[in-house]
Amino acid sequence: MRNITVIGAGRVGLVTAICLADVGHFVRCFDLDNHKINQLKSGIPPFYEPDLENYLNKNLNKGRLSFTNNIQEALTDIEIIYLAVGTPQNEDGTTNLDFIMKAAEDIAENIGDNPTIIVTKSTVPVGTNSAIKKFLYSTLKRDIKVEVVSNPEFLREGSAIYDSFHGDRIVIGSDNEWASGVIEEVNKPFGIPIFQTDIRSAEMIKYASNTFLATKITLLNELANICEHVGADIEEVTYGIGLDHRIGSTYMKPGIGFGGSCFPKDLLSLLQTAKEVGVRGDLIESVMKVNANQNIQLLQKAKNRFGRLQGKKAALLGLSFKPNTDDIRNSVALVLAKELIKEGLILTAYDPASIENAKAELGDTVKYTQSIEEAITGVEMVFIATDWDEIKDFPLRRYEELMLTPILFDGWNCYPLNQAANHHLEYFSIGRRK
Repeated sequence: MRNITVIGAGRVGLVTAICLADVGHFVRCFDLDNHKINQLKSGIPPFYEPDLENYLNKNLNKGRLSFTNNIQEALTDIEIIYLAVGTPQNEDGTTNLDFIMKAAEDIAENIGDNPTIIVTKSTVPVGTNSAIKKFLYSTLKRDIKVEVVSNPEFLREGSAIYDSFHGDRIVIGSDNEWASGVIEEVNKPFGIPIFQTDIRSAEMIKYASNTFLATKITLLNELANICEHVGADIEEVTYGIGLDHRIGSTYMKPGIGFGGSCFPKDLLSLLQTAKEVGVRGDLIESVMKVNANQNIQLLQKAKNRFGRLQGKKAALLGLSFKPNTDDIRNSVALVLAKELIKEGLILTAYDPASIENAKAELGDTVKYTQSIEEAITGVEMVFIATDWDEIKDFPLRRYEELMLTPILFDGWNCYPLNQAANHHLEYFSIGRRK
């Protein structure tokens, strides 16, 4: 088992630290946020993620996991350092590497004399790991062996702990056989297939994976829009095409488009990389454009149904960008909320986990409620913007009973059409008949 430090206690770094500890490594997790570190020392995670709190406390109690905001303490007697800091988007769409390079500075100033492997978990443009290694060797004042490895993460928010132990593959990119061998050894206890490649291919695999998935989702949504106009049912269509093993049945759920912190940022970053090397990137641009239009599909349906929306009462169910997380970054639900408010709707909203985060974005333009029942009582229309299980399991009869006019715009096809047909309500979904 190895002594490991993870720099960054965000959604990737914290899950990485906890899961490495859970398979037996001794892990220190460093973050500059003193409040967050104190919370974590007390066993309280700073964000919502299923099973995170249980695994956090389990490994704290076993003494394999610790937290610090002191970088010297974090890097003392450490063999392996994981970089899991933020790589936000610049205004021009490029990736901001300030946090990555600040972490590299800290490492250069504080590591000991032992051979050290830097493992980049953060999503970074192709060539970044080579730049990190070049920077370290130009900055280090002593003759220390340092290697840099790309180990991109493929965690889905809302199932990040599960994915850590049940992923499809672990990608290790390195141009050094010793370093890649050590990181393979670190990851073997997860029991997941390991794919070793060169460092730039590993960086590209992360962007290519997200771009491929985003493209698949976007094509499906465009097909859904066509289905509505020709009388086909997108769910029957996706089942039929999914039987073709060349296409497959995963990531085949129609909806109101993708959001979150990864897909939009990664597509834009890859597009910028493409343009920098003289590749047009037309398909990537099209995916982004089509997805933006899909984000407001429910608004268009409501305007077609009602015409003028000014002054009408509506409920929005779901605020996070996907279920089982409190993350609202690039949330389609918030895009929809802002557009509904612009149209003059009086909006109430409910979400099981992300109301406090949404308040920072929407302020008092929305009335927030503590239950679905409270949100929909007396309203003229409901928009389902995030497909939480709690929302999918909510009985259709309750819309009939509580709404002023039971008209439901479902952005994620939460209810089977045959169920909706048995209730006195108007039900609009994606790619299916009214």
